[in-house]
Amino acid sequence: MAALPEPSSVLSFEDARHLVEDHAAHLRPRGKELVELLEGAGQILAEPVLADRNFPPFPRGMRDGYAVRAADLAHLPATLEVIGEIKAGARTDDIPTLQPGQAAAIMTGAPAPPGSDAVVMVEHTSRDAARVQIMKAVAAGDNIAPIASEAKRGERLLSPGARLDYAAIAVAASVGRSRLLVYSKPKVAILSTGDEIVDIDVPPAVTQIRNSNTYSLAAQVQAAGGEPVLLPIAPDEPARLRELIAEGCESDLLLLAGGVSMGKYDLVEPVLGEFQAEFFFTGAQIQPGKPVVFGRVPCGRGRLARELPTSSPAHVYFFGLPGNPVSTMVTFELFVRPVLEALAGMTPRKLVFLKARLKAEIKTKTGLKRFLPAILSGEFEDTEVELAAWHGSGDVASMTRANCYVVIPPDRDRIAAGESVAVLMR
Repeated sequence: MAALPEPSSVLSFEDARHLVEDHAAHLRPRGKELVELLEGAGQILAEPVLADRNFPPFPRGMRDGYAVRAADLAHLPATLEVIGEIKAGARTDDIPTLQPGQAAAIMTGAPAPPGSDAVVMVEHTSRDAARVQIMKAVAAGDNIAPIASEAKRGERLLSPGARLDYAAIAVAASVGRSRLLVYSKPKVAILSTGDEIVDIDVPPAVTQIRNSNTYSLAAQVQAAGGEPVLLPIAPDEPARLRELIAEGCESDLLLLAGGVSMGKYDLVEPVLGEFQAEFFFTGAQIQPGKPVVFGRVPCGRGRLARELPTSSPAHVYFFGLPGNPVSTMVTFELFVRPVLEALAGMTPRKLVFLKARLKAEIKTKTGLKRFLPAILSGEFEDTEVELAAWHGSGDVASMTRANCYVVIPPDRDRIAAGESVAVLMR
């Protein structure tokens, strides 16, 4: 059996997170596929998307009002002759050319007529039949978007590694892309462990609980861009655990929930050691989730390490997540997500905390960085946050009440109401 890591591999949160990010930076997605535009929503783009023409392709009016020559408004109020009306989508033949002393009514999005260099908003005008009185001056260029001011033909609008959110979908549609090349979703094997766990359709005994971790992790995997592969529950028995870990190594990433603490029946690390696993850390100084494990197993598609040529570089990364449901959810977001997003082809992102005013005092112990379920509330710029009612990391129902985590530094044992605190959104 391979030697297990030393206790010193319990890292600070920052060191553990940076180590995960370093490994994620060297990962590559497995393949690509061509999908219909809306089928690609949420997936990661695998090709550049270029502007197929100038944007805008004509000088575009940005307000409802009157297209004018700014020089005609040197003295106010100025009265100009209205020689036409231009709507969005107007044909070129229907667009008049302005001469000095003339104006044209124009709608937002319509092409500005030749001879004009600005648009006066309608609220600064007064119309009387074929004439308009202008009460406010404009400078040349006001309220007109010049040709190619947003993008030039051939310019890159989206790059590989971008998640196809609604804005990216809009950009692709605007350049006529009905299909896009995306990275294939990585397969993520999910293995819950423990004799106390039963399937969700099995009536649990008094001392058993239903398997929520597999399903919460599957939902998190889908949200992060992966395809979950649900494995059977592993009992506290080495041989069966070994078989299921081998099956999990056929996926692109392996997540194990439970069995990573220091108890007699916490078998995940010893069994992974039999696979010649390389452990990068076996804990992080956080609450909840301190026993989290990160490493990799030298195995290929459906083959264990001993079946691979010694020169094979193939590895499958794994995370051993604590079995308490809140710990499982938190450690996924803090550590698993960067690796999964890298395997999905996404450009790496740093973890970003927001700031909010604390609604009620928090007292805790020092030593660990804490990510506590919380409720962010308020309106507009006036936001405040308070802890959600919860009874430890086994209280899965508390997560339905929370919409964020309050982040408490390891050197603080008290934070007063009204202080600004770091918040991590769920």
